[in-house]
Amino acid sequence: LLERRVMSIKIDNHPQARPQSGLLDADVVVEILVEGGFTRFISVFHSASSDYLGPVRSGRPTDAGILRPLDGVFTISGAQNWVARYLVERSIRIMAEGIEGLFRIGSRLAPHNLYADTEGLRNAADNYGFDDEFGIPLYAVAPWSDLPDESATRLTLSWDEFHTVTWEYRDGRYHRFEGTQEHTWISGRDGTAEQIAVDVLVALVGRRYTASPPGGASGSAVPATDTVGSGTAYIFFDGTVLQGTWRRDDIAESFRLVAADGSEMTVPPGKPWVSVFPDNRTLDFS
Repeated sequence: LLERRVMSIKIDNHPQARPQSGLLDADVVVEILVEGGFTRFISVFHSASSDYLGPVRSGRPTDAGILRPLDGVFTISGAQNWVARYLVERSIRIMAEGIEGLFRIGSRLAPHNLYADTEGLRNAADNYGFDDEFGIPLYAVAPWSDLPDESATRLTLSWDEFHTVTWEYRDGRYHRFEGTQEHTWISGRDGTAEQIAVDVLVALVGRRYTASPPGGASGSAVPATDTVGSGTAYIFFDGTVLQGTWRRDDIAESFRLVAADGSEMTVPPGKPWVSVFPDNRTLDFS
């Protein structure tokens, strides 16, 4: 399982898409900013799988910077033509609706009703002739020998004036709130909703910019976050926080996480959630 390809699927986070299904079955979830102050999730499946994952939504330019090191296959509902070209030109292999592993459900209205079966998507990737090999890790994972001195049991990310996400640490995990409401997810077709909770939080702060269609191309501009160069990095684990910097020179590279003293920062093992956070918004913790 650890040698096979990564399958990444774009997941909706519109209020009408909640609670999402299958989300925490993923090996890692990456949250990015999209239009209107909303966010969407890149659910990354490597060793794991889900037969009921969704809702699936469309791609954005920021996705390329996260997906390129993993060298996997990216499933989306679709994308603007210029965005699809942007992804393909950066060696992102994409699949969209009309393939094995994607299906519409009747209990929700479009566009929030496209769901996925990750093993079906693997079959579709095989049929496309995509290789079945793993790329490189997104960042270095290793246990911490000591916990940082700085405690952090509450993290607030202001993605937009009208969209705030809060994580609260209790009972060994970080629990997610959309505004003041518990953010829940459902495991499987018949599972019950439970609050999203993870072991590790990673926040990578990048330059927020507006990505526009290249000259002469039709389409609309979208918000994006740059993940090449450097920026502030935070790792939250066991009620503490380690601050440093992320660095890389190309989207094909892993993120190098560096502490203030120049030493390498690693992400502790456990279920992680990564926020690619825009530098013009506020991240607070206490």
